[in-house]
Formats: sequence, C-alpha cells, structure tokens
Amino acid sequence: MSVFVYNIGIVFYLFAIRIAACFNEKASLWIQGRKGLGEKLENIDRGEGKLVWFHAASLGEFEQGRPVMEMLRAKEPTTKIVLTFFSPSGYEIRKNYAGADYVFYLPIDTPSNARHFLDSIRPDAVVFVKYEYWYNYLRQVSKRRIPVYLISAIFRKEQPFFKWWGGLHRKMLGFFTKLFVQDEESVRLLSSIGITNVQKTGDTRFDRVKQIADLAKQIDRVEIFCSDKRAVVCGSTWPGDEEIILDYINRQDDTYKWIIVPHEIGESHLKQIMDGCKKKIARFTDERADLAACRVLLVDCIGLLSSIYRYGAIAYIGGGFGKGIHNTLEAAIYGVPVIFGPKFHKFKEAVDLLECGGAFTIKSTDEFTALMDSLIKNPAITETAGTNALNFVCSRLGATDQIIRQLIN
Repeated sequence: MSVFVYNIGIVFYLFAIRIAACFNEKASLWIQGRKGLGEKLENIDRGEGKLVWFHAASLGEFEQGRPVMEMLRAKEPTTKIVLTFFSPSGYEIRKNYAGADYVFYLPIDTPSNARHFLDSIRPDAVVFVKYEYWYNYLRQVSKRRIPVYLISAIFRKEQPFFKWWGGLHRKMLGFFTKLFVQDEESVRLLSSIGITNVQKTGDTRFDRVKQIADLAKQIDRVEIFCSDKRAVVCGSTWPGDEEIILDYINRQDDTYKWIIVPHEIGESHLKQIMDGCKKKIARFTDERADLAACRVLLVDCIGLLSSIYRYGAIAYIGGGFGKGIHNTLEAAIYGVPVIFGPKFHKFKEAVDLLECGGAFTIKSTDEFTALMDSLIKNPAITETAGTNALNFVCSRLGATDQIIRQLIN
C-alpha cells in the first residue's frame, strides 16, 4: 500500500462514517464528538513544562495505558498528560478521567490534522497503547524527533507487517523509538523484518488488575446474597453463554449460588435472563428482594464486575461463543479459576492460563455440565486451579515499572 492510497482510504473512511452516522448511534457519536475539536486544541493551556500524549483505541487499551499514566503522574506530578481515543466506546466512558489534563477524540489521520494536533499540544513524548498505527501522526512525530513508544504490543504472523504487501505497515513500525511487547514471539517476528528496537516487558494489564483488586469495593448486597454459600460469578456474559449457564443452574442442586453480570443490560435482555431462570432470582437493584433466599443474582448495573469477582469461588468469563472472551485477569487476580468458551485463541493471557492450569474451556452445554460437576465433587481441583491463576498473574507484574523507567529518562 502506498501513502497516496492510504490517505485516499482515510478520506473514504470518513465519508462512510458520515453516512453511517445517519442511522448508527456509535458512528454519530464518532462524528459529533469531533466537532469543535480544532477550537478545543487551540485553547489548551500547554504550559512550558513537560507534556506526554497517550493514545488508546478504546476502553480496553485505555485500561492497559492507565497504570503507565498513573505511575507517570505519581513520579512526575508536574508533567501534563493528553489522552486521546479513536472510538466512542472509550471516549464517552473516560472523557472525564481525572488522570489526564485533557481528553480528546483523535482527529482523523490526515496530514493537516496531524500537523495541527502536534502544533497544538507540542508533546515531549508520545505513547500508543497496544495497537492502532496512524501513518500521518507517526510520520509527523518522527519528523519532529519526538520519542514515540508502543506499549503492551503483541504481534502475530497473520498481521500486515509480515506480509509481502505490508510495506507501509512496516514503515510505520520504523517510526517508533521503542516497542514494548508482551512476549518472545513478538520479539522474534519483529526481528524477522528488521525491527530490533524492541523490549519484552509483558502486559501492563496485569499491573492494572492488581491495582483494581487492591481497591476492590465491599458490596453489601452481594455479601447478603452469598451469605454462607460459595458463588460462581459469570462476568460479561452474552446470550450464547447465558443459555449454557441457565441450563445448568436450572438442573443443579444448589451447591453454589450464581451471580450473572451480563455484558448488555438492556431491559429486553435482562427479562430474557429472568424468564429463562427456573430458580429464585433477584435483580441487584431490586431493594425489595430477599437476596439471602435467592439462588441467582442478576446484576443490572455497570461498574461492579471487577469487585464482584472477589466473592466468587469460580468465574465464568463471557464472550467465548461470540467474537471473543472478555477480561480473564480481573477474576484470576483473586485466585479464582476461570472458565470460558471456545473463542479464546487470540487472547494470550487466556492461552497461558489454560497452560498453567488456572483456567478451563468448554465448547457446549454438555462440557460445561461435566466440568461443573467435576469441580463440585472435587473441590481440591478448584482450589489448585485458583492458586495457579493467582500465581500466573503475580508472576507477570512489573511491566509498568519497566516502561516508566525509560519514559521518564
């Protein structure tokens, strides 16, 4: 791909988003959120001190960048931080994030936008999180000799960088001052195309989930619900997960209590779960419910899942029967074994959890039934798997500190 073709593609992408915005809420937010952005950039108080620009594609990448931003702020309180997002699903949730001085949508990657953005914020360093490679921004940053880093990156041989037609993608990698990657395979792949300014530091998400666990909230209503029973926490579930989970709940002997935290909490979805459950079930926000007498708790609000995992003896992570599983580490940090569906192969931490004996995967209702029955009959298996999960997370802490040491030099 040539630079000319890339820039034409960016223009067509913008045109397509504008059309989609007429009938798609996310596309509309993408367009509306960027209106007036030029004026906002003109009015920022850049100051004369140090400023670091962090860019995250969306919410998941933000969570990987967050421990680096917060450690930077702790070590250099006078350094200003500009945080940008590409996606509304990141910006709309974290636009008021107190750890950054300014939070913006990233202007679309045209040569003029890149020049104007960098002229406005004049960063001393730039940090891209995991992926998203914007040619015009990276070229301008490199041209201005501003150090630019990629953190928590992971590479696979299927990516364009390693294809015969991926010349422009390889050029973008060449703009980075240093690439901090998650594993040795990424080091090897990059070396095969001549990229050697690479350091294996691991994934900052491990530091983030430890941070979250240390600050976990006590949730009184969950404690009342669990009472003296062990619980299975089913986090970020989708209908494909819930069908399997509810089938088992409806047939099991109440050895465990069950907490279901669906990924989507629209009323129609919540009603579907309520109707599908044959055991006594209560919604988290229903203050009239006798929680202690219920077998299933349906969490119908957001922001609690990472703290709820602490109440689990076992965790089921949703998404494995769809596009891919959600965050397994948020549960594993509590010494809880995790279970997930078959779509896990692109998630290195899930593969590693399976290899170390801290996780289990299932492909069907029958497999889930057999696994749960085994865990109930053999609690020592559950305990050992939970220990393995916790040891796995703890053994991979420290990526943030390695990155910060180079970022503040």
